[in-house]
Amino acid sequence: MKEIFSIVLVLVGALIGAGFASGQEIYSFFYCYGIYGFFGILLTCFLISFLIYKVSKIVFINEIDTYEEFLGLFIKNSKMIKIINFILNILLVASFYIMIAGFGAYFEQEIGIHKLIGSLTLIILCFLVFLTNVKGVLKASEYIVPFLMICVIIIGIINISTGTNIEHLLNIPKIKKGWILSAIIYCSYNLILLIPVIISLRKHISKEKNIKYIAILTNAIIMILSLVIYMLLTKSDVDISTLELPAVYIIRKFFAQFKTIYAFVILSSIFTTAISIGIGFLQNVSKDKKSYTQFLLFLCISSLLISNFGFSKLVNFSYPIFGYIGIVQILAIFRLKLNKKYCKNKLL
Repeated sequence: MKEIFSIVLVLVGALIGAGFASGQEIYSFFYCYGIYGFFGILLTCFLISFLIYKVSKIVFINEIDTYEEFLGLFIKNSKMIKIINFILNILLVASFYIMIAGFGAYFEQEIGIHKLIGSLTLIILCFLVFLTNVKGVLKASEYIVPFLMICVIIIGIINISTGTNIEHLLNIPKIKKGWILSAIIYCSYNLILLIPVIISLRKHISKEKNIKYIAILTNAIIMILSLVIYMLLTKSDVDISTLELPAVYIIRKFFAQFKTIYAFVILSSIFTTAISIGIGFLQNVSKDKKSYTQFLLFLCISSLLISNFGFSKLVNFSYPIFGYIGIVQILAIFRLKLNKKYCKNKLL
């Protein structure tokens, strides 16, 4: 059970970053579709759970150790594999930029300090970590994620206890159409980031039967957290589209007793997510210490420039693009069968 829970925490931690914890993702992909966004969350969580299960089974059965090996299961062209791996690197960089922008947005909205100062603060912290041994970064998520879960669930219980949520839910204005496609795009984007994580966890799965429980538990946690934040957004007394961090604004105004705690949780989550994404990119593109340093400088300097575009703009621009790209990968995964004929070194 400890093995299952540890892996689930890593997966949940990978899904919860600046966009999720701040409420910006929930607004952009679900809330703006009104009541249909509620069903969109259910659909997304089901798809993520199923794909976690299937990808984990594929990785476990085939003893996959790298993302290129995983791509090799359904792509035979080596050049195409390199192109897709290049796209993944771009996604990792874009996600790192979003974490930096989210950190800066929090400083500006909640503390009144210019977002560039907040972004620069996180960049410096990440730079220092990237220069040292980062073992234990993933271990830190085992403490941060449960704390975030408990905090959000408590706030959700208090929120529901007011008894006005159903009325608010039914009156959510429908700003956009196409909630099903939005749910699929959100799932496909997250899956691109999850696959490298699942591959890295493969050796920590001792029994194949544990994969089912990992997928179910991850689904339950993400669904609960998503619905809690979704319901929180119904309490907003201003136009949510004008807020960089809508959930943070609502907690500050309606749940002031949790303001300090949630501030620590969201900033810590952004920090650990940024480190994980950044290290993933640096290790994937670096061939030696010299190139590592060069890519490190590029990552940190460029992130300060790009983060100035704004957190919500980066989320709304980047996530859909990579979501569409991820749909192709989802279709390929659905085609793969879960049986021994795909075992490593026995590919047809």
